[in-house]
Amino acid sequence: MNQTVKNEWTQLMKKMPLLFFGFFLYALGILTSVYANLGMSPWGVFHMGISNYTPFTLGQVTQLFGLLILVISYLMGVMPGLGSIFNMIFIGAFIDLIELLGILRTPGTLMGQIIMLLVGVFISGWATYFYLQVHLGAGPRDGLMEGLVRKLQKPVWKIRGVIEFTVLSIGFLLGGPVGLGTLVTATTIGFSVQFAFKIGKYDPRSVQHTNLTELMTKLSGHKLPEETVGHK
Repeated sequence: MNQTVKNEWTQLMKKMPLLFFGFFLYALGILTSVYANLGMSPWGVFHMGISNYTPFTLGQVTQLFGLLILVISYLMGVMPGLGSIFNMIFIGAFIDLIELLGILRTPGTLMGQIIMLLVGVFISGWATYFYLQVHLGAGPRDGLMEGLVRKLQKPVWKIRGVIEFTVLSIGFLLGGPVGLGTLVTATTIGFSVQFAFKIGKYDPRSVQHTNLTELMTKLSGHKLPEETVGHK
């Protein structure tokens, strides 16, 4: 193993603590919104709805649909990164772990529930920052959005809106928790993420994530074929 490859492995290992801290925060943010008991985000509603009709836990449903979405995104030309795959596996695992520990409880007052919900949104904003700033790929759901934007040649806001409306509608029909929290989350999560990005000095417009093909090539010391460069 030459020095360049050793350096690549060292850099990757240094990124792991922040990546996994971001995943843990994401799981905590999701469960905080669950226990606020005021309604979840569209994807949260969908996952809870599916969980209502299957033997799977919320974490397992998150993992299974993350895998399905990764496959669909790949077929549309979006190459996942290591962070994308770990996102699919470990956020769901952390959700079930936190549930198992039983550290969260629904507050006894409406004000307490609202505060808990807003704390969950705040946590999710920072979770997004921590896992994205290592540049190892976005989560499966963001990859799906990217793939549909490319495939359908439609603006991001329209694709994101259709996706969110679709999963929210299905989740609602399956008994997922829709309520005031759903509206609050939908209208505040963007600001929470932007706040974390600003404090952390992270500009997603200037970032180039490393996809799985590029990463494995760097770690093996082989030259990346030209036709795969930039294939996201």
